[in-house]
Amino acid sequence: METNRKKLPVIANKCEFDGYDVSKLLKETSTIRDLITKRATLEILFPLCCTTEPVRHKQFKKSLKGISSKTLSTRLSELVSEGILTRETFAEVPPRVEYRLTQKGQELIESITDLLNWMKKWSK
Repeated sequence: METNRKKLPVIANKCEFDGYDVSKLLKETSTIRDLITKRATLEILFPLCCTTEPVRHKQFKKSLKGISSKTLSTRLSELVSEGILTRETFAEVPPRVEYRLTQKGQELIESITDLLNWMKKWSK
């Protein structure tokens, strides 16, 4: 069955991303887009954007109400795997683990902040 789909109007020279076609760009960025839209990701990242100090797992747990320990641990691991956070463990009792934004993470936060500012401006 063939459907008559209308094409979206395209503004000339506005839909190019440095030589990428959009479908390829979306495919290449799917992992990071999936991660940043998961529950608790932004809540984890934003406290880190305002400090150069490391944040401990315990501090996240205290400040993120309504987010389970499992979700927090999973999300932190994913952010480390993607190179957005660094994780440093210390051989202490009790164990101490600290997280910091990487340069990649800092750039991500800046981009998300711009997007949130845009959403705030246009939300009514």
